[in-house]
Amino acid sequence: MNLLLFGITLLVAGGSAALLARRSSWLGAGSAVLGCAAGLIGAVRALAAGASESWRLAWEIPGGSFAVELDALSAFFLIPILGLSALAAIYGVGYLDSWRGKKALGPVWFFTNTLIASMAMVVIARNGLLFLVAWEVMALASFFLVGFEHEKPAVREAAWVYFVAGHFGTAFLIVFFLLLGREAGSLDFEGFDRVAPAMSAPLFLMALVGFGTKAGFMPLHVWLPDAHPAAPSHVSALMSGVMIKTGIYGLVRALTFLGAPPPWWGWTLIGVGLVSGVLGVLFALAQHDLKRLLAYHSVENIGIIALGAGVGVLGQAAGSPALAFFGWAGALLHVVNHALFKGLLFLGAGSVLHATGTREMDHLGGLLKRMPVTGVTFLIGAAAISGLPPLNGFVSEFLILLGAFSGACSKSASTAVPVLVTIGGLALISGLAAACFTKAFGVVFLGEPRGEHAHHAHEAGLAMRIPMVLLAAACFAVGLLAPAVLRFMAPAVKQVSGVDFAGSPSSRPAIAWGAAAFLTVVGGLALVRRRLLAGRTVGETVTWDCGYARPGPRMQYTSSSFAQPLTDLFATFLRTRRTQSPPSGYFPRNASYATETPDVCREGLFRNAFLGGAWVLGKLGWLQQGRVHLYVLYIALTLLALLMWSLR
Repeated sequence: MNLLLFGITLLVAGGSAALLARRSSWLGAGSAVLGCAAGLIGAVRALAAGASESWRLAWEIPGGSFAVELDALSAFFLIPILGLSALAAIYGVGYLDSWRGKKALGPVWFFTNTLIASMAMVVIARNGLLFLVAWEVMALASFFLVGFEHEKPAVREAAWVYFVAGHFGTAFLIVFFLLLGREAGSLDFEGFDRVAPAMSAPLFLMALVGFGTKAGFMPLHVWLPDAHPAAPSHVSALMSGVMIKTGIYGLVRALTFLGAPPPWWGWTLIGVGLVSGVLGVLFALAQHDLKRLLAYHSVENIGIIALGAGVGVLGQAAGSPALAFFGWAGALLHVVNHALFKGLLFLGAGSVLHATGTREMDHLGGLLKRMPVTGVTFLIGAAAISGLPPLNGFVSEFLILLGAFSGACSKSASTAVPVLVTIGGLALISGLAAACFTKAFGVVFLGEPRGEHAHHAHEAGLAMRIPMVLLAAACFAVGLLAPAVLRFMAPAVKQVSGVDFAGSPSSRPAIAWGAAAFLTVVGGLALVRRRLLAGRTVGETVTWDCGYARPGPRMQYTSSSFAQPLTDLFATFLRTRRTQSPPSGYFPRNASYATETPDVCREGLFRNAFLGGAWVLGKLGWLQQGRVHLYVLYIALTLLALLMWSLR
């Protein structure tokens, strides 16, 4: 605990010093790396020991106390938060170098360090008021980071949408903690386990909305596709890789307050996960902007985590240790896995943006030859997020499937039906994800350059390459060392599921050994091929060009044309708008085809709701008279009404 608190203090102090220095990147990044390293050591020790440490200070705020605790669950979430944050800080030094002399970089590092410190405080806070303060600091720090390029109107809009959506979720959390505090007689977490059974259901729903807004569950995800592309890429990696996981942490922690879950909680989580996973990957398929595509995949992967959590909750409700263990183990492991491969993919997208100046996939192409490190690491991340063995994404999804198959054998329809839906949904999500990343990698890195942006691309600097290589290596390491990883995270899984790893039907190491054997065979064949060709002349030529004398880059697949069969198949959900001018005549001069896929939740639900709210509030404009004494009267009347309500 002492190391963790020292690390948080170092983060805040280093960020403040960077703010005063204004243009020093290494000061902010160095303090971020050192602070994260100190906290990471403390978190690893706590999770390995399976013990908890607490610390409490007097805090002269009504209802509040500075109570923090590092238990297995908090330590588990701190590891991806601090690990990815340290790598993102190193990456940020190289990424922000192009703004040197154009923008003051001190504020960026101040808000970056504040974001990291506040995320750490969220997962160790043990008082409702302290939790909400840390939650609000996290929201404000990320708001200013999203608005880094605030001179662009689209960036300003993205920042404000994020700000409003974040506080929409916070409003539910305030009510959630107030009700818990009323039941327990205090806002300290240690008393929250005394909640009356009648209050459990409304508290669960409030937690689902409040924390689900930050996590990005559909349809509460509307801030995410705009905020992630707008932020600097190392910040996008932090927001997508770990910040949205604070929503998952909050939901998991809330479930530990509410007692034994009824089955419908599991059904609800599976339904939310299925909608988020399928629609998230479908909207990703329809995107042209590389970072926006990755943002929608965050919604998809949050859906996978919800599916695992739903399976785990069903196992707890049905009294099935296997179902509970595999569901929660898969969900929690996917929290770490998503931090690894999504952090890697956003850093790779940032490298592409840094080298080419554009995120539009249809303006790119052929980057693998010009950016081999970025291309190979992005390919590893793409395979991992698609759930392909022997990478880490496969392991967590496989655990969820193991739990679901064990539940499918249940004689209870209330358990068998939702887990069968989970199996089908996870298969569909994985298949669509593979198609989407085939598109993304192929259009961006393969083929020929489609424009000047790609022609002049160059590999990223060393500070940007090192974090990508380390994250790619981690994707392999977790996949190959899955049994050891499961044993290490066993205390956190036990705290949530109530099932001890030692007594559970745990995943056998056969999968890991098979993956290692597969890689060994592939590596051996590559060496044999290299040796056989060593004494021969190897030439290169173009691929078969279908008889065209001068094939050009315009003859390649675009992102829209590659995904068109799938987007047409799911046109009912996507509502894609098409603008086309087909060729005409024997020698057509001009032709065009463009697609746009608006977010149906934002356009059809939230925009109408906010427009309706604005209309209602506009009708109340007569209350604003500009006279202070009238406003004082409004306050007095409100207080009088509250007093009368409390005395009734």
